[in-house]
Amino acid sequence: MSREAFERIALVGRPAAGKSEVIDYLKKTEHEERIRRFHIGDFVEIDDFPFIWERFLDDDILSRLGMERMFTDAKYYFKDERIWDFFLRKIDARVLEIERQDPGFFRKTTGILEFARGGVRAFRNAFEQLSDSVLGRLGVVYIEVSYEESCRKNRRRARPGLEGSILHHSLPDDKMEYYYRTNDWHELAPDREGFFTIRDVPVPYAVLPNEPEVTDRPEALGPALEKTLQALWKLRGR
Repeated sequence: MSREAFERIALVGRPAAGKSEVIDYLKKTEHEERIRRFHIGDFVEIDDFPFIWERFLDDDILSRLGMERMFTDAKYYFKDERIWDFFLRKIDARVLEIERQDPGFFRKTTGILEFARGGVRAFRNAFEQLSDSVLGRLGVVYIEVSYEESCRKNRRRARPGLEGSILHHSLPDDKMEYYYRTNDWHELAPDREGFFTIRDVPVPYAVLPNEPEVTDRPEALGPALEKTLQALWKLRGR
């Protein structure tokens, strides 16, 4: 991590936890203020939702051509659960490709890696898909909401015709139940801030509580996000 800003942050949580709202808030914050309060300057988003949405579109095209759907069934459930590992490795590959083209990129730009996961080994397995070189300079922000709050906000953000939108995509209740009722965050990272270890790589993390909701009010989100990122910044050098 650079002297002023994070090199890369994983912004994670349940669906609709508030990740996209945090990104939107950061985009609307002036550069100097963003550096001072959040240790984020210019930044690039690497979100796995576009990868997921593209697989749905691919399968729809294959179906219209009379070919077998490759990734999903007719109800858009993934045929093979390993696809979630594929999406994380796509994120990892994107980071490494950016660095290959410009080795100094993340010394001047923060990479924000954004994803949601559910299941018994949801987040541990997700972080295991990242290479050591990506993990080694990563800080993690977990946006904490309950499953019930995640469902409420997921329904609220839905906009017909904008299913492919970062801010307005949502899942049917049956898919929320199937994919996201449980996750392993508190087993992986039991405290409000600290480190978890993946393949002997210590990864710093901090939690942003979002229940009651703060991501719907900029005047509440700013101080809460500042507190979380300042805590993460202090951990980075340990």
